[in-house]
Amino acid sequence: MSVLTKKVGRLATFILLSASLLVATAPVPRGSSELTFLEPSGKQTSLSSFQGKVVVMEFLLMNCPHCARVALVISKLHKELGARGFQPIGIAFDNDAGGGKVTDFVRRFGIAYPVGYTSAAAVDGFLGRKSSEQFMVPQIVVIDRQGIIRAQSRPIRESSLEDENYLRNLINSLLDESVPRSGNRPPAREQLKQH
Repeated sequence: MSVLTKKVGRLATFILLSASLLVATAPVPRGSSELTFLEPSGKQTSLSSFQGKVVVMEFLLMNCPHCARVALVISKLHKELGARGFQPIGIAFDNDAGGGKVTDFVRRFGIAYPVGYTSAAAVDGFLGRKSSEQFMVPQIVVIDRQGIIRAQSRPIRESSLEDENYLRNLINSLLDESVPRSGNRPPAREQLKQH
């Protein structure tokens, strides 16, 4: 086998793997599934408890400097937009995540919104990925007031959802949408069919 043939073969393999990563992302928009996570106190919290709010979820690793930087951006936006119905949530999924480590992370960065933890399998299920798929952290998911996922990070670095101005504009546009009336809200999957 010639050197050129080997190089072409490696390049083709790289392109196929890269393309499979790009198409592996679950489709958006789609109805949000339920996700339950543990708060540092041990209390279980469900994503559905934030119904009617614009939610930005950051799936993070606590030892990831990039995740911490994005958490600070989200924290700043929470101070600006929280009163209008913006609710960020941080979810750590490190193998050794627990209440004490999450509490230390929150204190270290002065985060004033819920940060909890769950398993990597739960994160994979929520993001619509197979456990064998690799992705970069943080992973950002933006959910509108009706429970529809309107934006989600791709497996590779998602610079737009990590950019303060882009994220602010997206959150503002979702906050400007009408608030669902309680009791009249169809399940998220049904709403998706209506759009």
